[in-house]
Amino acid sequence: MDKKQLTEQEIRSNYIRPAIIDAGWTAAQIREEYPITLGRIIARGGVCKRDKKSAKIADYILFYKSHIPLAVVEAKSNKHSIGDGMQQAMDYAIRMNISFVFTSNGDGFTFHNRQNSTEMVIRLDEFPSPSTLWERYSFGITG
Repeated sequence: MDKKQLTEQEIRSNYIRPAIIDAGWTAAQIREEYPITLGRIIARGGVCKRDKKSAKIADYILFYKSHIPLAVVEAKSNKHSIGDGMQQAMDYAIRMNISFVFTSNGDGFTFHNRQNSTEMVIRLDEFPSPSTLWERYSFGITG
């Protein structure tokens, strides 16, 4: 199968979500298509409605516990590089005060630690477990 022919959704289903689950994240900790903003409110002629096209939606938000978000994961099709989408994911992380940001095209992940502004490329099988990210978050561990 040529990854370049796959859609972003197929990359998410076949590569990214399995890598996250293999790292020990449970379904309860993984939130897909998580709304960051609901979209602009447009007022015209005394009528207000929300412009859903302007909503910001993260591909994944990973929660350590139900109320503690630890990571944003932004997916792109394989026509993009591994790091594409980092600015978008960083925007989501800043809005939600999340420390860890990942992007992927199905070949691996670019991992950005906002606590110390470090960034590295990791393989799919190197995605960190919930306890690893929690430890980094709690103790400010670099790398």
